[in-house]
Amino acid sequence: MFESSEQKNRTVEQIQTILNQTTPGLLPDDELRGFVETNFIKGRRFIHTIGGHRTPCYLFEPGMIIARAKAFKKAFQQYLPDIGFYFAMKSNNFPEVSKIILGCGFGLDVSSGSELKTALELGADDIVFSGPGKTLQELDIAITHNSKVVVLMDSFTEMKRLEKRAARHEKTVMTGIRLTTEPYGLWRKFGILLQDLKTFIQESKRYKHIKINGLQFHSSWNMGPERQIAFMQELGATLATLTSEEKEMINFIDIGGGYWPEQGEWLQPAGIPQGKQGESGNVKNTKSAGYPHYINSSVPIEIFARELSHAICEHIHSQVSCKICFEPGRWICNDSMHIILKVIDKKYNDLVITDGGTNAIGWERFETDYCPILNISRPAMTERECLITGSLCTPHDVWGYSYWGRDIQGGDLLMIPNQGAYTYSLRQHFIKAVPDVIAFP
Repeated sequence: MFESSEQKNRTVEQIQTILNQTTPGLLPDDELRGFVETNFIKGRRFIHTIGGHRTPCYLFEPGMIIARAKAFKKAFQQYLPDIGFYFAMKSNNFPEVSKIILGCGFGLDVSSGSELKTALELGADDIVFSGPGKTLQELDIAITHNSKVVVLMDSFTEMKRLEKRAARHEKTVMTGIRLTTEPYGLWRKFGILLQDLKTFIQESKRYKHIKINGLQFHSSWNMGPERQIAFMQELGATLATLTSEEKEMINFIDIGGGYWPEQGEWLQPAGIPQGKQGESGNVKNTKSAGYPHYINSSVPIEIFARELSHAICEHIHSQVSCKICFEPGRWICNDSMHIILKVIDKKYNDLVITDGGTNAIGWERFETDYCPILNISRPAMTERECLITGSLCTPHDVWGYSYWGRDIQGGDLLMIPNQGAYTYSLRQHFIKAVPDVIAFP
């Protein structure tokens, strides 16, 4: 099917927007050094915890999950009276993470039948089931546990399939409607267009086994609240067109997650728009110690809470009185896991092989992303050039291009901090087994 002229124009506009993006700023040296120093202190304590455990491993801090969950709730509770919190399991599907966060008063946001089964096995009784293309088997699980699960319907056809399956089970399902925040591009796969909301609600009235109870939308990689606020403005205008009866059906609005941790996104030169083309390993050093490091800055969660709450009051609560829900994932779990590796082979002064491969994170993350690699066996506040790779039989098995320490030798333990989000969940048994998890009290 060919694109319309309007779609082509919009695509051109999107490309131009990307091209016009400013280069991320240089990562401030004091911010980087503060991060390294703090994690060296933590890393030295980890050495005593690891003991005889084999490397590589994920080092897990349960207390960090609790602290982050409490901080997230506190930030929003001071502004909004009726709110709910759901941890996005896909960001880290280590069961212990979800178990801990359930104890913090969170529900769970699941995106597959397997995640839903895990949530139920953990005893979760407040679950939102999102994601496109839910299979009949997945819908059946949700219907069977209809007292615990709200199904976020992703399309008109999914609503029809859900009604058919619910009728077969002779059960009524509590549902929400997912709205897409971007009508063009790849994010179109999620939810329905805002302009179709009224039609969707009207069609739902034909179905006896579906009860619409709210709405959901989500934008990802939010360094600040601007995109969420912009969509709430559009949503408020659409809500104003609904009848009183239709508004009364909306008992919750879930504004999703995508909150980036306050550390921001740290990048290699190859990760910025103007980065060198080709293999990032060929990027030459332009500083006396380490490569230039860049940052896409993010705002603290307190600013998200203040600005989003003001927008909710102005655009949402002016139209409907409803509960507001949040689905943080990365923000909660990012700092709770660290990867520990051992130098297994020092081939040259500027090249070492570790015993853990990037199958532990599931993708070639560190060709573009930057995270300081700390030699916790020989700590020093000096960054030294060295290609740090894993032991997989692929050249893309790269951890980084420098390390912090006074030297690096075989047997040294290396720490890559704050790898709790979208790493463990993406791990894969590729060539070598995935690492074990060791809990750090």
